[in-house]
Amino acid sequence: MAATDPRDSGAATPEATPPERGKVGGVLLAALALPGLGAPAVYADSAPEHATIAYKQLHYQDSQSGLQRIHVDAPSLYLMTPIGANWSLAGSAVLDVVSGASPRYYTSVSGASHMFDRRIAEDAKVTYYRSRSQFSFSASHSKEDDYESNAFAADASFSTEDNNTTFNFGAGASIDTINPVNHIVVDAHKHTREFLAGVTQALDPFDLVQLQLGYSIGNGYYDDPYKLFDNRPGKHDQGTAVLRWNHQFEDWGSTLRTNYRYYRDSNQVHAHTIQLEWVQPLGESFSVSPSLSYYTQSAASFYIDPPNGDQNRFPNIPPGSYSSLDQRVSAFGGITAGGRVDWIISPHWSTNLKGDYHEERAAWRLFGQGSPGLVPFRYVAFEFGLSYRF
Repeated sequence: MAATDPRDSGAATPEATPPERGKVGGVLLAALALPGLGAPAVYADSAPEHATIAYKQLHYQDSQSGLQRIHVDAPSLYLMTPIGANWSLAGSAVLDVVSGASPRYYTSVSGASHMFDRRIAEDAKVTYYRSRSQFSFSASHSKEDDYESNAFAADASFSTEDNNTTFNFGAGASIDTINPVNHIVVDAHKHTREFLAGVTQALDPFDLVQLQLGYSIGNGYYDDPYKLFDNRPGKHDQGTAVLRWNHQFEDWGSTLRTNYRYYRDSNQVHAHTIQLEWVQPLGESFSVSPSLSYYTQSAASFYIDPPNGDQNRFPNIPPGSYSSLDQRVSAFGGITAGGRVDWIISPHWSTNLKGDYHEERAAWRLFGQGSPGLVPFRYVAFEFGLSYRF
């Protein structure tokens, strides 16, 4: 679904160190840096020379029908340090504190229960750099009251001799263990294997394009143990294709970042995301980046709409059949409007502030009708970041 789970945002990451302005190649223009998809999109030619420590604080609140529901506060810490001339080591840790009312059936106000959870997650990554390539290995772990996950990944990138083209490849695996507090299952497992391949091409000093393809194969327990009538297939395969194009306007010093993402899975969910971001420097120390995105998805094959759109009525579901009443696998569209302000305080210190407002409605779905009877869902998220380079 759309990124309505704040825990999908990950731990704090530092801002990229600006390369030489106007240089075409693996490091390109700082303003043209592309966000990564499981691996960096633009690669440095050598190991970093300086260490960086960064702190971020996320605040998230969602609501439906005028009622506040899930509230999240998530501080995170990131550290990256070079090791010798050809290695670097990075690690991060995040603490999520989640509380509020979680809907049990569709998005109905009635039947909501209070919940509280705390998640701690850590990850580490080691990278080896060569003249036109780099290789990384990473491991991560997260633990909450009813869910534990362990994951491993490896990725590599290779640049052409002129550094205008970079190819990247990655593979990973995760093992999750589910122990819901209502004991519907005990030590249920989920296994996922993921693969990624991409190419980044510098067209000229002002244009950068990237294509990323990803595929994951999942098997195990996918039911939501806290929702009635939630019985999902034990196999979940997912495919993504992401196309990015960034263009810098030389006269203004601004950059337009565009992003299109297509998603399809074995549950028959098809989703499209379009994102636009404008990066506008204000002098040498400040920049502002307003953004806008649109998301639309079809419903999963096992999603059951409320009878006649009435959220207080239960559908007739044959015993043993696949089904879910979860709005996250229904058909809907969503819009996110946001912005970010960055401030380079000194050669060592920098800070940023980011905010997003997101809303989902059935009527906003593209390429078909949305699921009937869904209550609009919305959230606001704010993030503060501070980093020190030494």
